[in-house]
Amino acid sequence: MNVKKIAFTSGVTRSVIAASLLGIISGSLIGCTNGSPDDNTATNTDTKPATNISAETKTATGNRKLRSVAFTVGDLSNPFFVVMGQAVEAEAKRIGGKDVNVIIASSAYDLNQQANQIENFTAANTDIIVLNAADKSGIKPIVEKAKLAGRIVIAVDTGAEGGVDATITTNNIQAGEVSCKYIADRLKGKGNVVIVNGPPVDSVIQRVSGCESVLSKYPDIKILSKNQNADGSRDGGLRVMTDLLTTFPKIDAVFAINDPSGVGAELAANQAKRKDFFIVGVDGAPEAITAIANKDGLYAATATQNPRGMAQKAVQVGNDILNGKKPANPTILIPVKLITKDNVSTEKGWE
Repeated sequence: MNVKKIAFTSGVTRSVIAASLLGIISGSLIGCTNGSPDDNTATNTDTKPATNISAETKTATGNRKLRSVAFTVGDLSNPFFVVMGQAVEAEAKRIGGKDVNVIIASSAYDLNQQANQIENFTAANTDIIVLNAADKSGIKPIVEKAKLAGRIVIAVDTGAEGGVDATITTNNIQAGEVSCKYIADRLKGKGNVVIVNGPPVDSVIQRVSGCESVLSKYPDIKILSKNQNADGSRDGGLRVMTDLLTTFPKIDAVFAINDPSGVGAELAANQAKRKDFFIVGVDGAPEAITAIANKDGLYAATATQNPRGMAQKAVQVGNDILNGKKPANPTILIPVKLITKDNVSTEKGWE
C-alpha cells in the first residue's frame, strides 16, 4: 500500500490496493503465539523509528535483497491498520529500494479470505508475509503451508499459530491493566463497569484479560457486561453502547477494547443524553486524543499503541531472518503509555 498514491476512506475496504505480485494476487480490502511465542515472558521493548533501526538490522548480512512484502490485515476501515500498512510499505522500500513489491490486503476478519490471500502470497514467492491474523488458531494450516514453502511469516498486533517466525505486538495485557487501573482509581474502587468487547483475536482477548485481572481486586466494582462484540469499529461501538444504555440505567465507567469502538460508545451516550460515566479505550488514535482533549467529553483516557513502530519492526525482523539472522526472542512486546485529560496536552498518540 502506497499511501502517497492512494487515498484511504472507511468505505473502500474491499478492493486490492496495490499491484499484484507476479500478476496473481488479488484480495479484498482491530491489536502471541507460534508454538512458543504465546506467553508474556518476551522482551518488552520500545520500537525505534526507521531512521534508528535495531542493531540486529544494522548487522544483517545483506546477502539477499528484499524483493517483496505482503501484509494481510484485519480491517482497513480502521485507521490503526491504515497507518500500519503505510509503515509496512515505507520500511520495505527503505530496506529494499523503490522496486520492492508491496501488497496490502484486508481480510475483513474473514478467515477463508485471509487463507486465500496467504496462499496467493506463498505462490507468488513473497519474501516476507506480515500477518494480522483474523483467527489465531484457524489460520494455522495455511501458515504451516507457507512455512513449508519457505516463506517468512511475521505475526503483527496479534498472535498466530502455525509456526510464525516472530510475533510483534503491543503488550496488550498491560494495555488492559493500565486502562482498568485508571478506571478503578477514578471510581475509588466502587461502581458499575461495562466492557465494550471486540473480535475474538489474541490482542482483544488479552486486553480484556488484563482489565479483568485488575478489576477483580476491587470487590465493590461490578462488571455489568463484557461479551458484547462491537467489531472494533465506531458503528459497532455505537450499536453495542446503545443497547447497554437501554439495559443498564446506572453505568459508571466503560472500557472499550479500542478507540473506534470507544468513540462510538461516546456517540451513543451523547445521543441518549447520558453523562453519568466516563470512557477509557486502547490505541491512542487521533480521534480519541481529540475526544480526550475535550474537557466536557466523556472520553477520559486511552492506552496508546505504536502501529507504525510495530509494522516497521515486523519488516526489519523479517529482513533479518531473510538474511540468516533470527531474533534472540521471537516475541517482541511493545509497551503502552496512558494518555488522560491531565497529560493530553503534552503527550501524543500515534499519527
